[in-house]
Amino acid sequence: MEFPLLKSDPAAGDAGFASPERLPRSPGTHPLASLHLPVLMAFALFVVLTTAMHFSSYVDYVGADNDDVMRLVQVRDLLGGQGWFDLTQYRLGLEGGTPMHWSRLVDLPIASLILLFSLVMSPLMAEASALLVWPLLTALPVFYALSLSGGVVGGPPGRVIGLALAFLYVLAINRFLPGAIDHHNVQLALIATIAACLILPGRPPAAHALAGVTAALAIAIGAETTPHIVVVAAIVAVQWLWLGGAMKHAASAFALAMAATLTAAFFLTVPPAQYGIVACDALSTGFYALGVIGAGLFFLAVSSLSERGFAVRLAGLGLVGVATSGFALLAAPQCLGNPLGSLDPLLVSMWLTHVTEAQSVFAQLRIEPWTGGGFYLVPVLAMILCAVRIRQGRDVHAHGVLLALLAVSWAIALVQVRGAVFSNMLSAIPLAGLVAELRTRSNADPKNLRKGIAYAATAFAAVPFVWALSGALLSMGVNTVMGQEAGQLPAGEEKICTNAEAMAPLAREPVGVVSGPSNLGAHILRFTDHRVLSAPYHRNQGGMLTELHAAMARPADSVKFLRGAGVTVLAFCSSDPQVGSDAAAAPDGLYAQLRKGIVPDFLEPVPGTADQPLQLFRVKP
Repeated sequence: MEFPLLKSDPAAGDAGFASPERLPRSPGTHPLASLHLPVLMAFALFVVLTTAMHFSSYVDYVGADNDDVMRLVQVRDLLGGQGWFDLTQYRLGLEGGTPMHWSRLVDLPIASLILLFSLVMSPLMAEASALLVWPLLTALPVFYALSLSGGVVGGPPGRVIGLALAFLYVLAINRFLPGAIDHHNVQLALIATIAACLILPGRPPAAHALAGVTAALAIAIGAETTPHIVVVAAIVAVQWLWLGGAMKHAASAFALAMAATLTAAFFLTVPPAQYGIVACDALSTGFYALGVIGAGLFFLAVSSLSERGFAVRLAGLGLVGVATSGFALLAAPQCLGNPLGSLDPLLVSMWLTHVTEAQSVFAQLRIEPWTGGGFYLVPVLAMILCAVRIRQGRDVHAHGVLLALLAVSWAIALVQVRGAVFSNMLSAIPLAGLVAELRTRSNADPKNLRKGIAYAATAFAAVPFVWALSGALLSMGVNTVMGQEAGQLPAGEEKICTNAEAMAPLAREPVGVVSGPSNLGAHILRFTDHRVLSAPYHRNQGGMLTELHAAMARPADSVKFLRGAGVTVLAFCSSDPQVGSDAAAAPDGLYAQLRKGIVPDFLEPVPGTADQPLQLFRVKP
C-alpha cells in the first residue's frame, strides 16, 4: 500500500518557511469567493439533517447539558431586567447568590434572537426558536475555516475534503445540536478561524488581524482556550523572529487587533466595581492587563526591530517575554496553576472526579477504554502527518502552525477529555490534504487497487466518529461474548427527574430554598421560582458543600445544615448518580436513609410525590 506522506513529492510543490506557496485561484479572485456556494450548500444540508434528527426524537428544546440550561436561565434574567454587568445568579447557592463567570458576549446574540422571534411568536416559541437557530449558526464559521484550511494544504481537492470532514465533525458531536447554547460551540468556531487565518499563504495582515480579534474573543468568552491563545501568540512571535521584516505587517496587525478587541471586551463586559479583581476563570483585570501588556510590548518590538538582525530580534522578543512573564507572576500568580485547584477536597472527591468531561486520559481509558480511539487517536495521526510534511519541506509554514495547535489541544485532552473536541476538529485540516492527495492518485490510476484502498482507508481514519463508533461496536461485541449487558447512558435515568412534568409539583410549592443533587439545580432554576443550594459550578462551593454535608450527614445532623441554609424543600431523585455516590460513601447519611424509604421526622412528604421520580419533602420549621 502506497502512502505519499512517507516520501517527498516534488511535483506537489515544496514550500519553505520563508517562501510560502499560494492558493491556486484565478487572477483577482478572493480565496473565499469559491467557498461560498459549496459551504452554504453543506451548511443547508447540515441544518436540514440536524433539524430532522432533532424533531424525530424530540425531547426538549434545551440541550441536555447542565450548562445549556444555566445559560438559558442567565439569558432569561438578562431579558427580565437584570443588569448587563450583573452576572450574579441570585437564585443559586447560599443567600446572596453566586457570581457566574460566563460572558455576556454569548448571552447577547441568544437574547437578541429571542427578542426578534418574539415579534411574531409567543414567548415560549420565541425562546425555542432562538435555541434552535443559534447552535446551527455557530457551525457556519467551522465550515468556512476547515474548507479554506483544507485548500491551503491540499489545493481545490483539499478544500472539498476539508468541507466534508467539517460536515461530519459538526454532525457527530453535540456542541452544534439545537439547544446547545453554552459557549463551547463559539469557542470551537473561534479556534477554527484562528487556525485558518494563521496558515494562509503569504501571511496576509488582514488575516492576522482577524486572528487577533478572534483570539481576544476566545479569552473573553472562556478561560478554557487560554492555552490555545498562548500558543497562537507564540506562533506569531516565532514567525516574526525568523522572518523579520517580511512578517512585520502581519505581526503588527495581530498584536494591535488583539489588544484593541481585548480592551473593548473588558470595558463592555466587566463591571467597573470589579476592575481591581483578578479572576482566573473569566476575563478580568489579570487576563486583560496581561494580554494588553504582552501585545503592546510585542507591537513595539515589531515596529522598531523588524529590520534588524536575528540576534537583535531575539533579544527584543526575549525582553517582551520576560516582562510579560514577570507581570503575570506579580499580578496574577494564582492563575498560573489549575483554576480548579482551590476546590474543597470533598467537592473534588464527590463531584469533580465524577464529571465525565473533566476526566484525564488515564481515568477515561480506565472507565471506558473503548472511547480512546474517538477521543485521542485521530489527532495523533494528524500530528505525525504534520511532522512528516515538515521534514519533507512541504507546506512547512502551514503544517508547523497546525502541529503547534494540535499539540496544545491534545495535551489539554490528556488532562481533561473535553479538550478532545478541539484536537479532533483541527486534525481535519492536515488530514484533508492527505486524503485529497490520495484521492488524486487513486483517480489518476483507477485500476490500481492499492491506491484505492489507501484513499478509502485514510478517508475513514480521518473521521473521529468512525473510531468512536468502532469502539462502541467493539465494546458491545465484547459484552455479548462475556454475557454482560451494555451499559445505559448516564443521562437516561436522571432525565426523568429534570423535565417539566417532574418539576411541576415543585413549581407549585411556595417560593423558598430547595436542596437537591447538583444535577437538578439548573433545571430547578429553569422550571421554578425557587432558589436552589446546589448546581455543578465551582464558584458555588458554599452551596454545593452545604448540600453535600446535608446529604451525607446522619439525619440528626443533616437537619442542622438544611435549617441553617434556610431550606424549605428537599428534592430527592433516587436515580441521580450523585445520590448513589453519596449513599455509598455515607451509608447512614440522609440520602442513604431516603433511598431505603426511611423518612426522618423533620421532613414532611409533599402529597402526590411519594411514587414520583422526583420526591419532594418539606423541611419542618
